[in-house]
Order: sequence, then structure tokens, then C-alpha cells
Amino acid sequence: MDKITVGILAVQGAFAEHECTLHALGVRHFQIRQKRDLKRPMDALILPGGESTVMGKLLYELDLFEEIRRRILDGLPVMGTCAGLILLAREVEGHSAYLGTMDIRVKRNAYGRQLGSFYTEQDFKGVGPVPMPFIRAPYITKVMGQGEILAKADGKIVAARQGYQLAMAFHPEVSGDLRIHQYFLEKLVDK
Repeated sequence: MDKITVGILAVQGAFAEHECTLHALGVRHFQIRQKRDLKRPMDALILPGGESTVMGKLLYELDLFEEIRRRILDGLPVMGTCAGLILLAREVEGHSAYLGTMDIRVKRNAYGRQLGSFYTEQDFKGVGPVPMPFIRAPYITKVMGQGEILAKADGKIVAARQGYQLAMAFHPEVSGDLRIHQYFLEKLVDK
């Protein structure tokens, strides 16, 4: 994993927490804030949690949208957490989709406002029980095509994988547990 470089979308949201997790794993990483940042070589991309509407708008305003979408469709491994999950989804209930690269349908703010945030520990396929902090979280209402359900919480789908794309409704980057990032790097990136 020491030869992997990960770009982290850093226009809004919890990108610093992903940086800390990658640093703890000894993985090179950099922030993507402007189009010129996409010129740097990367082996994978992280779309962090935050405000999906704001992030989607900034992807267009900063002229990042088309290039990021093209790279994902061309096979760049990507991990999306919370808002990142929403950005990847092909269908977003009640809203237009953003990048739309992953065959899932999501429900935004599914657990309510900030006061609806919660923490649980549930099984994550291939990893085992993991801490799952949910902050104004969405959940996945449907996995389609080649998608695979990786975790559920309270009967709702909260993690899925489709090929080189990994999406979660929770925030593994704030849990202190490195295993989800390790899973992403070992199973989807360093193949």
C-alpha cells in the first residue's frame, strides 16, 4: 500500500478526517480542490461526507465534475462516504443524481436532521463488525445490476460495492477504526 496515492475531494466536508486515516495507514494522499489538482497521478479517489448539494454544485463550478466522472467510469477506484455515497448513486430519491456511476438508489437525510445522528456496530462483509457513526445519513434503498450489499444497519442497506466503487452511508473516517479504508485499498485499489 505504500506505493498507492489517493486523491481526496476537498471542496467541502470531512476530507481532513480521511487524510488522518490515510496518514495512519502510511498511504500517500493529496487534496483535490481545483481542476489542476486532477493532473496529479492518483490510484484511487475518496469522496467524503458533507453536504451533497453543495459538493455537487462545487463540482460543476470548479469544473471538476466531468473529469472525475470520466475517471470513475474508466475504472478509477473510488470510495464515497455519506455525501460521497449520494454523489456516486445513479438514483437519488426526490432529487437529480450527481455523478451517477454506481447502480444504487439512495434516500438523502434518511435518518432525519443532525439530532437523528447515531452510532452502531454492525457486520461489514469481508471485514467483520465495525463501528458505524451516522451523521445526517442517507441509506441505500436499492442495489441494482452488479452491485453487492456489504452492510446493513437496522434492516437498511448502509454499504455497497460495485466493482471498483465502494459506498457507505456512515463515516468510517471518524471512528478511529482503519479497517474500512484498508479494505478499500487492498480489495479495490491494490489488486
